[in-house]
Amino acid sequence: MRLKRFLAVIFSCSSIAAFSQSVPRNVPINTSVPFLTLAPDARSGALGDAGVATSPDPMAIRWNSAKLAFLDNDLGFSVSYNPWLRKLVDDMSLSYLTAYRKLSKQEAIALQMTYFDLGRITFTDDNGLVTGEHRAKEFSIGGAYSRKLSEYLSVGIGLKFIHSNLGNGNVNGSTLVRPGNTAAGDIGVFYSKDYVAAGKNFKVNLGANISDIGAKISYSNNENRNFIPTTLRLGTAITGDLDVFNKLTLIAELSKLMVPSPVADSTGYSYSSNKGLLSGMFGSFADAQGGISEELKEIIYHLGLEYWYHDARGLPLFAVRAGYHLESNLRGGRKYLTAGFGFRYQMFGIDFAYLVPTQKNNPLAESLRFTLIFNFDSKKRVESIVD
Repeated sequence: MRLKRFLAVIFSCSSIAAFSQSVPRNVPINTSVPFLTLAPDARSGALGDAGVATSPDPMAIRWNSAKLAFLDNDLGFSVSYNPWLRKLVDDMSLSYLTAYRKLSKQEAIALQMTYFDLGRITFTDDNGLVTGEHRAKEFSIGGAYSRKLSEYLSVGIGLKFIHSNLGNGNVNGSTLVRPGNTAAGDIGVFYSKDYVAAGKNFKVNLGANISDIGAKISYSNNENRNFIPTTLRLGTAITGDLDVFNKLTLIAELSKLMVPSPVADSTGYSYSSNKGLLSGMFGSFADAQGGISEELKEIIYHLGLEYWYHDARGLPLFAVRAGYHLESNLRGGRKYLTAGFGFRYQMFGIDFAYLVPTQKNNPLAESLRFTLIFNFDSKKRVESIVD
């Protein structure tokens, strides 16, 4: 059990990709607080972890806060829960809470909180004797603001506080470990417009977002600081009306960590920690030792397909989703299929997602995600609709 716990902590605190199939020169990009890169909600989890350009929902603050201004309802919230790595341990989980409020037809604000429970960790010395236990946990809490610049275009910004408590005190009697704290920001752009082609109605969404732009984090002293997972996402979602009841959306998205690439040295591979925030971000597009071909392999591909059935009033009733997540073997080799479904009834909604790895003995196998959604309209607006 201790071995499983050790693997789970390393898996969560360094790189999810490290447990992918063994291939030559499989060197994932390591960052601190990798829980920020996980898809916490069931809808995006069923779409190959895509969400930067999908239709707006209460989870928009996680993927692209610019989408908040395009929400139809006046206010709402969502709650998500993910049992994590259940093939390894039984007490890890990822929880996610969001809430939004439309200030006007052009503006919206939102709040979010992500809580990652890594379970109880047992520390031992070189002789295997227990030296202590610790309940490891990480969380982020923040808010966002979104505004429409035109009928079709919006922007969004967000701020968050990040706390990571992986250990507290002396490890093996020598290394001092303390909780790490930092702050980060997000910035996003969203475009959505309806088109008519071949007698069919189409909606084209385009999205771009840079998340977790923030200072490096330390677990010991200020001289030993690590990058957080600043991530660039670009994507599109094209929705076509099959008829008055059925809609189909095709989703394609690219993501890339904007942090320094690993560099080969005499000890194997090292990760630059002496670069600053901006030099690390913008230098990440041209610092791979293998040149442009290696840089391209650092891009992760997210593909999704979403079907919605609507009632006679045009309101969504249920959805079926599928997706694919593809990462190069050079940077971890995570490859998996995703699937899920969702239901909507008046102000209430529920989503479910399931992950199917394409490799054997993958610890992500059988990952589940659940999300509850609630959307509300103000009394004044409801009365005007009824009238």
